[in-house]
This record gives sequence, structure tokens and C-alpha cells, in this order.
Amino acid sequence: MKTAVRQLAFAFAIAGFSALNAAAQDFLPELVKKIKPSSVAIETFDSRGNSLSRGSGFFIAPDRVITNRHVIDKSSRVELHLVDGKKFAVKGVIAVDGEGDLAMLQVDVPPALAAALPISKSVPQEGESIVVVGNPFGLEGSVSNGIVSAVREISGYGKIIQITAPISPGSSGSPVVNMYGQVIGVATLQAAEGQSLNFAVPAERILQLKISELQTVSSLSAVTQKNKRAVAESLYSQGVALLSRDDFARALPYFEKATETDPNYAEAWYQAGFSYGILARHAEALKASKQAAKLRPEWAETYVNIGASSYALGQFGPAAEAYRQAIRLDDSKADTQYGLGLSLEKLNRTDEETLAYKRALAINPGHAGAMEKLGLAYMKLKRWNDAFLAFEGLKIYKPEAKTYNYIGESLYELGKYDDASEAFTTAVNYNPDLEKARYNLGRSYVKLGNTAMAQVQYEILKNARSDWADRLLVLINP
Repeated sequence: MKTAVRQLAFAFAIAGFSALNAAAQDFLPELVKKIKPSSVAIETFDSRGNSLSRGSGFFIAPDRVITNRHVIDKSSRVELHLVDGKKFAVKGVIAVDGEGDLAMLQVDVPPALAAALPISKSVPQEGESIVVVGNPFGLEGSVSNGIVSAVREISGYGKIIQITAPISPGSSGSPVVNMYGQVIGVATLQAAEGQSLNFAVPAERILQLKISELQTVSSLSAVTQKNKRAVAESLYSQGVALLSRDDFARALPYFEKATETDPNYAEAWYQAGFSYGILARHAEALKASKQAAKLRPEWAETYVNIGASSYALGQFGPAAEAYRQAIRLDDSKADTQYGLGLSLEKLNRTDEETLAYKRALAINPGHAGAMEKLGLAYMKLKRWNDAFLAFEGLKIYKPEAKTYNYIGESLYELGKYDDASEAFTTAVNYNPDLEKARYNLGRSYVKLGNTAMAQVQYEILKNARSDWADRLLVLINP
């Protein structure tokens, strides 16, 4: 009967999901009809009036359009094409985010023709349905739909959105819109080493753009070509596109070139250091991260990188100091406290180590790594009850053999042999090959006077040719 009820509930759930999906599809034409007037095609020209490139953009106000920075690079004049075919000249640029590959254009379009799209202030959810309305020339108002496949946090940069909706050449700068008609990102098509990298820059970066004095497109292009930072930012942006796919090996050369182009570019040094670290090139990582810290000494994340690289190189004292400096600048990150704890562990400063883990858990109570390390530090200090409590919390997040073995060891030292044997039994059930848990189960049986069951564990360990076998035998036959 229960099985039938479950099957019926599952069938209703599937039917409900299908109905919601169908409803979304039914709603899509209306949503697209609403968005299209806000989307524009962008054509750029050189000083002789020759067409250079094509891209897309969208209105966020009657006199303001957002597009990708790379769409307008190297141009002398920019022209907007509305969906109805009307054309308008772009007056200039009033804001640029080189690292986010964004530009805000000043335009003069009749308000009735410039339907502004609202900007979402919240980060989209994975699996959320989205629509991209682009304007590759000849295909104005081209629509693609899909979902948010991931929202990635790139260290030192921020969030980046992966989408399943394809982005056609000429659609760079298109709005990525949720089912409420709000912009959640700006679609970007980057070309790096022959790869097409489709992703979206989060809409929150639009809200963070700093408005400056109007600058003509030609003057911005002239400055860009002479400005090392602008060239470096373009390289940086391509590197970030590759980081969105965890392709650190291909991303690294872009950050290296960016630092060569502009040696004072702290963000590029940071990403180079981070990529070196992921690729286990720790000496180079440390050097690059120190350069980033020299250029931006107030940036906490640079010291986190220094700490991680120093730790990997066995330089635990400098690692601890780097993490402490990061915490002085920003004490809100649990992972930084955790990194400090790991460094202090290597320095045998156990009391300070436990404090670091406790602070990590105060920030993030679900930090399983800090919870486990705190329990182990308490064991080292022979604070068995505190260790037991830490591991009891850990089993919520890591219900596995090692966790139950830790619980058993804490209970054993507290003289609670019945409870300890139960925990060790659970550990062995999770992983019959965890030999230490089997040894611990055997010695619990010895304490309980059940030598027959202890002998069973010995035989299993002996057959496995485990080093723990003889240690248990000594306890069975002292």
C-alpha cells in the first residue's frame, strides 16, 4: 500500500513539473515580445566609415545602453539599430568595467522607442529558466532560451554565470533575462585560443558601474590603444572566461601577458598567482601573489593566496602570518580562519589552532573541515569530551567511517566502552576496509571482556595482513 502511495505521489510530482515546464513554455512568447524592444543591435565603424564589428546591447534607461566593452573596442563611431529598423548614433561612453567586459553607452533615443529593462539585484538560482535576446545582424531579435547551469565564484573576481542558452556571434552584450523579465546577466561570447566561451556577467556589475564624464567612442578607443591597462584588462577578461570552465592552464598565459603589458595591474598578478597555485607551481604562485599584495596591500585575498602558497612550500610560519594579515583586513571568511588553523597545526601551536577553527565555525557552523580539525586538535589536547562533541556535529555533514571512528575513539578515552563499540561497529559497516576502526572495535571488546568478539576482529585483520593485527593480539593476549 505504501509503495503504491509513493508511486502515486511521484507521478503527481512529475505531472506537476511537466505542467510548470509547459506553462513556462506557453509564457515564453509573451516574455520575448516584452523584451525585444529593449534589445538593440550595435554596429561599429572605423574613422573611414567602414564597418568593423557587430554586437548587441539593451536599454537600462531611455538614454543608456549596456553592451560588452570588447564590442566597441578600436571603433571611431557606434550606431544602434532598433528592432523596428530605426538607427541612432551613440553619443559616447559614460562608464566602463574592463574586467567585467562591460560598457555603458550614452544615447539619444525617443523615450517611446527605448524600453528599459529592470536589473535584478539578486543572484540567479541554478536551474532557473532564462532567455537571451540578441541582435546578430540579419537576425535582429534572435531568441535563445535555456537555464542557469551554474553560478561560479571566481576567487579575486566575483561571480560568473554559466548558461545553456547558446550565444551567436554578434550577440555579445545581449541581456540574459529571467522569467520575470529582469536582467540577471549580460551575455558574453569570448574567443580564447580558438575556443568559444559562452557565459554571462552578473547584472550586479551593471549596478556597480561608476558613471564618469561623457567620452566619445573615438577618444576612448585612442586612449585604449595607448593605455596599457586597457589592453591588460582585455587579456584579463579572456583569462577569466577560461577560469569559468576551470581551465587554469589555458587561463594562465592571459594573466601572464596582462602582467607583462601592465606590471602595475594587481588583479592580473592575483589571478596569475591563483592559477599557478592550482597548477601546483607554488614558488611562482607565491612570487605573483606577493606582487599583488605589494600593489594592493589592503586586499585580503592576496594574503590568503600567499598563505596557501607558503603552506604548500612548507613555510608554515610565513603562512600563518599571511593568514593573520588577511584576517586583519577581512575577518568574515571561515576558510581564512581554517587556513590559519592548518598552519598553526604544523607549528604545533594547538591551543591557537583550536581557536582558529572555533572562529571558522562561528562564521560558518557547517564548515566540516574546521569541525573535523577542531575535534582532532581536542584529541591532541586530551580534551575527549570536547572532541566527542565536535565529531558528533561532524557526522551531520560527513556521515562516514572516519567520523564514527573518531567518535568511538573519544568515547573509548572517556571510558564509555559500550558506546564506543557501537560507534566503531558503525564505522566498520560504512567501510569494512578501515583497519583502524576494526582494531578499535577489537580493543573495545577487550575492555568489555568479550575476547571472543575481539578475536574475530583480529582474524579479519590478520587475513588482511594489516599492521593493526599484532597490536590487537597484544591486547587480547597481554
